[in-house]
Amino acid sequence: MADSVQQQREVLGERLRALRQFAGLSGSELARRAGWHQTRVPKIEYGKTKPSVADIRVWCKLTGAEGEIPGLVASLQNIDTAYREWRRTLSGGTKVKQNEILRLMQQAKVMRVYQPSLVPGLLQTAEYAAVTLQRSIRFHQIPNDLDEGVAKRLERQQILYRGDHRIHLLMGEQALYNDVGGDPVMRGQLDRLIAAMGLPRLTFGIVPLDAELPMQLTNFVMFDERRVSVEGIAAELTIIQPGEIRVYHRTFDMLANQSMTGDAARALIRKAIDART
Repeated sequence: MADSVQQQREVLGERLRALRQFAGLSGSELARRAGWHQTRVPKIEYGKTKPSVADIRVWCKLTGAEGEIPGLVASLQNIDTAYREWRRTLSGGTKVKQNEILRLMQQAKVMRVYQPSLVPGLLQTAEYAAVTLQRSIRFHQIPNDLDEGVAKRLERQQILYRGDHRIHLLMGEQALYNDVGGDPVMRGQLDRLIAAMGLPRLTFGIVPLDAELPMQLTNFVMFDERRVSVEGIAAELTIIQPGEIRVYHRTFDMLANQSMTGDAARALIRKAIDART
């Protein structure tokens, strides 16, 4: 995850270096005029040091590029939000994150979701959602707003029934067997999957256990062609670089091509239900 953040720093540094060179200033001269240590300029230009908003304003003023300030500040803010630790993201409880996801979903025309080990939130029952959110509350030691978090997660599911959104969900077959809340919760959840498969806005597939994965994968969500959210254990990564988004798009297509849909997917779900009865 940190590699993507570093790449964004380097891209920002390249843009700042181009402004300096176009202005005919050496790195040491720019540092002298700004009142910085002479090593600060190369560290910023090569992504070793992240500039502040004040640094960008001074840089653009000294290079005669004040018109570039808004775009450069926006790029800096993207870096700040690209890698967010869960302890910070969830510091206000689970409902804050659920609200953020809801907003992103409402803005997207097409969503692609891959979840290898759990049922995606858009198809979770209230009981299943409560167990997963309670685990998150305990693990990350955040404020306990379980009821509000569950309510917000269920509210997100209205996107399956409203608007002109298109949603393609892929989940690993392993998610049918990973225990969340015991047999009663899992049976209700698996029944919910079968019931949801006929929804007109939803394309649903199960990646079987014997599928050939392109690489080691974690869960991710694509919002149109503009943003990918990747969940790690300690932090969430937001990807906005077009080249990286294309990699996730290609990965999703590879998984979708191996997924089981329709009656074949229903058979996998019923097999998992039978294993719990």
